[in-house]
Amino acid sequence: MDLFNLPRQTVINRVVPKNAFDKYTNTKQKALFSSLILRITWTNKLSEETINLKGQEISEIQVFKIELKEGGDPKSLLDLIDKSIPYHIIFIVSHNGNVFLSTSKKHPHPTNDDNSVIDWTFRSDWFTANENQFSLNLKKSIDAVYQDFCNQLSGNFKANEKSISELIDRNKEVDKLNKEISSLKSAISKCKQFNQKVELNMKLKEVEAKLEHLCDG
Repeated sequence: MDLFNLPRQTVINRVVPKNAFDKYTNTKQKALFSSLILRITWTNKLSEETINLKGQEISEIQVFKIELKEGGDPKSLLDLIDKSIPYHIIFIVSHNGNVFLSTSKKHPHPTNDDNSVIDWTFRSDWFTANENQFSLNLKKSIDAVYQDFCNQLSGNFKANEKSISELIDRNKEVDKLNKEISSLKSAISKCKQFNQKVELNMKLKEVEAKLEHLCDG
């Protein structure tokens, strides 16, 4: 499955043993690795030597394919892999012909050189390979390649941010507003007092307008 049609010089195609992450896992996580993940493959490496692009904040992007045995959510395992590898990773997670994409912006742990700290995770919904609308546009710099890909995964608004940090801030605000909208809708459905329901509906419209403005801004 080649979703991105990357240059041949980027290809690695090396299977990564699941036990390579044993030093980072507890007993429960090891069991989850075994039960949920069929295979981990390091498929591509995007760096100055493979795509002739430099990066200031991001020096390399690795592409990992994660094949699942069953259709569970491997987020905790993706986070574990991400924290144990210092380079930014794009995960292609597959099961039964469906895939989703995930990548996390991260920075080095301030006191533990063996770990990274995840700032924010960008993730797509599940889709089939022939429905893929995502691409890795190898232009300008590795920083630009990564930010463009994160913009695509965000999918909620036009990409006007000048940096990954700005993009993350906007994603956090979108997430916060979506949770507030969900909470208000739940409160409205349970509310029996007319006046209170009117107030909640007014608040809902206000928050929805904020979200619409943020997504169009």
